[in-house]
Amino acid sequence: MASVPHHDHVNHAGRALVGAARDAMVAGGEQWTDMRAAVFESLASFDQPASAYDIADRVSQLLGRRVAANTVYRILDLFVSKNVAMRVESRNAYLANAHPDCLHDCIFLVCDGCGATTHVDDDVLSNGVRERASAAGFKAERPVIEVRGRCSDCRD
Repeated sequence: MASVPHHDHVNHAGRALVGAARDAMVAGGEQWTDMRAAVFESLASFDQPASAYDIADRVSQLLGRRVAANTVYRILDLFVSKNVAMRVESRNAYLANAHPDCLHDCIFLVCDGCGATTHVDDDVLSNGVRERASAAGFKAERPVIEVRGRCSDCRD
């Protein structure tokens, strides 16, 4: 996945976010099924990164039947591969990507106090990581940088 400049990306929200995710999936050769739509809409409804179990519970409520976490995991893995979701590795949790039309590396600021997770874009940092990996003979497929600490609310 190549990093591209972020100066002109669009942050989608609400129905536009669901539409952008659907469009990205279809453009990537995938179907936008009812189950995938339910998983994405549930994921997008969380303010914080959500686990597959949290999402499975919400989808189960939405559909009125039990949906297994392993089904949700498979869909989330697909979403990550198609850039419509991002995985916060240290929390084994997921966020909807507000700009799935923009390929980029994941940089997260994760609060150890309240769990708030902020996604930031920094092409200089991302490109530097990729260059260092390349110089070491390593091909960086999907760099993820997580910075752990305390948000301004938890520091006060």
